[in-house]
Amino acid sequence: MTSRTTPSRTGMLTIEQLESLVAAKEIDTVIIAFTDMQGRLVGKRASARLFLDELAEHGAECCNYLLAVDVEMNTVEGYAISSWGTGYGDMAMHPDLETLRLVPWLPGTALVIADLTRLDETPVAPSPREILKTQIARLAEKGLVPFVGTELEFIVFENTYRDAWAKNYSGLTPASDYNIDYALLASTRMEPLLRDIRNSMDAAGMYCEGVKGECNLGQQEIAFKYAEALETCDNHSIYKNGAKEIADKHGQSLTFMAKFNEREGNSCHIHLSVRGTDGGAVMSGDGKYGFSKLMEHWLAGLIATTRELSLFLAPNVNSYKRYVEGSFAPTAIAWGLDNRTCALRVVGHGQSLRVENRVPGGDVNQYLAVAALIAGGLYGIENELELEPIFEGNAYGSDAPRVPTTLREAAELFAGSEVARAAFGTDVVEHYLNNARIELKAYDAAVTDWERVRGFERF
Repeated sequence: MTSRTTPSRTGMLTIEQLESLVAAKEIDTVIIAFTDMQGRLVGKRASARLFLDELAEHGAECCNYLLAVDVEMNTVEGYAISSWGTGYGDMAMHPDLETLRLVPWLPGTALVIADLTRLDETPVAPSPREILKTQIARLAEKGLVPFVGTELEFIVFENTYRDAWAKNYSGLTPASDYNIDYALLASTRMEPLLRDIRNSMDAAGMYCEGVKGECNLGQQEIAFKYAEALETCDNHSIYKNGAKEIADKHGQSLTFMAKFNEREGNSCHIHLSVRGTDGGAVMSGDGKYGFSKLMEHWLAGLIATTRELSLFLAPNVNSYKRYVEGSFAPTAIAWGLDNRTCALRVVGHGQSLRVENRVPGGDVNQYLAVAALIAGGLYGIENELELEPIFEGNAYGSDAPRVPTTLREAAELFAGSEVARAAFGTDVVEHYLNNARIELKAYDAAVTDWERVRGFERF
């Protein structure tokens, strides 16, 4: 457990502040949560009094199957961490008090992110937050600190979540009728919801930069200021979960699916830079384009590893339907300066020089994706890889290596990746390969609407 006595910004809480709010009967519930394999926030609601008396210090238990289920929460075979054979025991959620905060959209509620350990207090290696912390520690050994910004897109619908479920998620009414990329008029219709999300996240300790319309019907992007990698990824989970809860209160729904329909998908561009432990710029230098050698090696490492680590960037069957030429989703693994046709878009200068990775979609598990980007960059640094020439023009028509086109292809590449096994460990690799196999088995067995339309009468 990490302790903190001074809150860094509005919405964040110290234990002493929580005690005062509980005594004043303003807070009665504390959510202890973590992000699962599928990128969902899961955990427990505890009475605030019990949290202060016991759980803040000693943590809370939860079933270890939470890292060994499919998206439907079904128990499935093939995981070393949890099974019927081992009795589906407990693991412990240890609150990281650096993350303790108010949840303004839920009455009387605070929330804290937890780290997972086995009952013998050893870390749970396949936990997404633990995977990222391991890569951050590898960077720290080289005197480097990662800074990250994630840009999540989503589509808003006028239907409630329960109505959408009852309609089998078909025939939903999007919150706009046409392309609203940067458009203000149609986006204003969504402003009551969007404003509530923005202000609520600010009041929960985040730094909201703003919102803009996107290309698909009802599509928006709310952006937050970059921060150190772990903080950004923690905030990402809270925001993604909270945005859905707030939409539900407004009688609306929203989806972060990578590809909801045949129009533009939802992206989650990840901006990542590294600095020295003193905060100094290490990616900029006196080389070509203002790059340092470290930046050249870092970028070369990302190019070399994107295909084999794509399972951590695009974790679902649906993720790969987003990669369509001319859609602003990347297909070519190339780098360019401010070039949105490339998978790797370099932007900024000096201390702000960074790589925007355009491969992840809105369904990404951000902890895993950022861990993969750090692992790829470190591979480039440690092997002093040379940076290939810049790509200029339309990368969609290039002969550059391609982003994998299916989850099956990505899983095969991940299975054979020496980089993945060296960076994450064989236990983690096998854990997430099993998750991919389970999703593929379910997908292969499904009968889709597309098949019914084509085959009901005409076959």
